[in-house]
Parts: sequence; C-alpha cells; structure tokens
Amino acid sequence: MPELPEVEALAAYLRERAVGHTVERFEVSSFSALKTYDPAPSAVAGLTVASAGRHGKFLDVGLGADVHLVVHLARAGWLHYRDSFKSPAPLKPGSGPIAIRVRLDDGSGFDLTEAGTQKSLAAYLVRDPAEVPGVARLGPDALAVDRDEFAERIRSRNGQVKGVLTDQEVLAGIGNAYSDEILHVARMSPFALTGKLTDEQLTTLYEATRQVETDAVTRSVGQKAAELKGEKRAGMRVHARTGLPCPVCGDTVREVSFADKSLQYCPTCQTGGKPLADRRLSKLIR
Repeated sequence: MPELPEVEALAAYLRERAVGHTVERFEVSSFSALKTYDPAPSAVAGLTVASAGRHGKFLDVGLGADVHLVVHLARAGWLHYRDSFKSPAPLKPGSGPIAIRVRLDDGSGFDLTEAGTQKSLAAYLVRDPAEVPGVARLGPDALAVDRDEFAERIRSRNGQVKGVLTDQEVLAGIGNAYSDEILHVARMSPFALTGKLTDEQLTTLYEATRQVETDAVTRSVGQKAAELKGEKRAGMRVHARTGLPCPVCGDTVREVSFADKSLQYCPTCQTGGKPLADRRLSKLIR
C-alpha cells in the first residue's frame, strides 16, 4: 500500500508534470471507484490542474478554483503517468485494471489503476477535501508533529504500539510497511503496550519515525511514478524481508501473520532475542 513517502512523491511528480495543464477529459471505467456524483466527471473537463498535495495517505489534486480529486490508492492501487496515450478513444467500462483516466491538453495524463479482485481504490470529486470521510477523520500528519504532540497522540490510545502507529486518526500517513521500519529503528517490539512506554522510549520512537519517514521521502521524491515501488522495496530493512538477515545484527528477520496482513521484525534488535508467536496459534510474547 502506498504510504506517506510514496504519496508525497506522486504529488511532487504531478506538481512537476501536470500542474498548469488543462484537463481535456476525465474518464471513468470502474464506476465503483468514484465515490461521488457531484461535481460530475463531465464538469472536470476544461479545468486547470492547479495543485497536487496529500492528506496522510490521500492524494489531493486541485482542479480549477474549487474542485479536488482526492484518491486513496488502498492496497493495490497506483497512479501511472503517461506521456501520451495509445488511443484517443474513450475508456470502455471495465477496461482491465484502469479505474479512472485523466487526459491533459498536451496529450499526457495519468491512469488510476488497481490490480487484483479486491477493489478498494477510492476516488472522490469534491469541493472541499474535508468532505471525504477518511480525510475528515485524519489525525495530524506524522511529519508535522513535534515530540510532545507525538507522545500525546500515541498515549491517547491504549494498545499495541504497532496498531496505534498505523491508526490514521492518531497520526496520518504511517502504514504497515513503514511502521515495521520505525519499530526496527527504535528497537521496539511491535506488541509493546503504549500505556507502558517510558518518556525515553517515546522520544526514541518519535526520532525513529522522523528518521524513517524523512529518509523515505528524500529517496522517493524525484523518482518517476513507475520507479517508486522498487525504490520503496529497496529501502526496507525488515518489512517484506522474512527469512533474510537483519542488516543491523545479522539475525533472521521473522514474521507474524494475521488474516489479511503480516508484520516483520528482528528478534535480536527488537524483542530481546525472543521470537514472537503467531497470534493465530498462541499468546503473543511481549
């Protein structure tokens, strides 16, 4: 799933490439992906791409003076920028993985696509991004808080630190992948309880969050959209590296699986050498 660094990089790429151009056509192939009906897609034609930014993991493309295309790419969604399109013909409903196509006046544009059968990509045409339910519920951006606000937000939820870090109402932008990386840098178990974290541990967690997210943004911004997924994978220490050696200590990276996702960690760096048990089989080791 694209997280804060990748969405920031996509926004930066659109600012460089698309801002200032006029929308020639806004085409919808997957009607389930567009969650709004007013403004209508036809109303977007003729509007200028005025801005590109983000709210947490939501991409926000400003169109004209008062329309926003807000997109949550979900687990399998992506933005593909095209210097030109092979055919001028409008998209047909159900055109493979393409959900929405935005054609610009210079012949370029971008597709919003989604792989797989579980369709979760969500796009909204709104006059105010706060009209999008997910945006309205967001906590402060993970890179916009200072140490004290970070600690206050983390302590506002009682639970395992991995889950609290990825709660978008607590801090916006951190997902499954970068939370694994943050906890590895902080040398903290993903199942440490937020209510038991000391001030020193919270400071360490804050600094790790800043380091991991800032480094990832630096690596990502400037990359072409097509290269971002590879850049993300290449920068990971433990996430999606089950069975490989930890780059810090050499121990084997382990995994805990859940129904719809998994987490990765290093026992030596994070849990005192003790492997965490799979939640489906036994109690967790803290």
